[in-house]
Amino acid sequence: MENYLENAKHLFDLEKYELCPVVGHEGGRNLVYVCFKAGEPEYILRLSLLGDRSVREYSAEAGFIRYLAENGAPVADVIPSVNGNYVESFLWDGKECFAMLFSYAKGMLISDNGYRYREGAPLEEYFYNTGKALGAIHRLSKEYKPADRRPEYFDKYDREYIDALIPDEYDELKKAIGERLDNFRRLPVDEGVYGLVHFDFSDGNYHIDMNTGNITVFDFDNCMYCWYMFDLANLWTHGIGWFQNEPDGEKRKEYMKGYFDTILAGYRSETDVSDDMLEKLPVFIDMVLIENIVDEFECCIREGEELDPEDIEDAAACLTNHIPYAGYFE
Repeated sequence: MENYLENAKHLFDLEKYELCPVVGHEGGRNLVYVCFKAGEPEYILRLSLLGDRSVREYSAEAGFIRYLAENGAPVADVIPSVNGNYVESFLWDGKECFAMLFSYAKGMLISDNGYRYREGAPLEEYFYNTGKALGAIHRLSKEYKPADRRPEYFDKYDREYIDALIPDEYDELKKAIGERLDNFRRLPVDEGVYGLVHFDFSDGNYHIDMNTGNITVFDFDNCMYCWYMFDLANLWTHGIGWFQNEPDGEKRKEYMKGYFDTILAGYRSETDVSDDMLEKLPVFIDMVLIENIVDEFECCIREGEELDPEDIEDAAACLTNHIPYAGYFE
């Protein structure tokens, strides 16, 4: 076994565990291993080698997860090393590798169940529980006062970074993104609407207990200070798959309203979101589209590949042509 895994196993007392790699999605940031004991998954080991984040940022992620777990949020907790540290580092092929260990979230991805929810329970229960889990995280975030802080939204998403990242051949897209960024800067940033968010809250980052319907959230690797509405808008965009085969646009609107109303009912059972912010949902859907586009360009740079324009075609068209709601009703 590779020396880096031996180092990680020693640091987190995993010598008696079988470590199985998780097949990463395209452009994934980390190496991830499921740690099995007696055939049962118990932990997730994450190794980060990109070098674009500091130990302080990883420590801030761990601190947020610890706070959430200690206060009852449905999250996979972070586990300390044998040295009592939540973040460990060592050299791997001349690069600094950051290692973190997490409890294994009970249940499974809904995609691994063929997008079938638990037998005998309505999808509305799933939608409600998803909103409730996110609401619990946001409720606690509004009270969180960390020692180490994660980045702010505009630490990354600004005109200078976008201009350097996206080639000039996408000039029209860069202009559209710049206009949106100017609009985002006029949004309120008080503690009731802006705080530390997951920033990747979707069905790929939580497990569902198919016996109870309980949801356990993981992968806070991208957490940052942003508007709470971003996570809700991200949920909105990930809900369109349930109804995308409906040919009637008006019926898609009706179905999406029912989906999102159920999400909000679960969310509001934990914390509030104002009607004024909900009216800005299209603004935050555009914010999600920008994040997706930026991620595509970043992934290509990491992989040393050329971007396939089709990968961003739909999102770019919505931004440049001012088509709201990710074009889903067009």
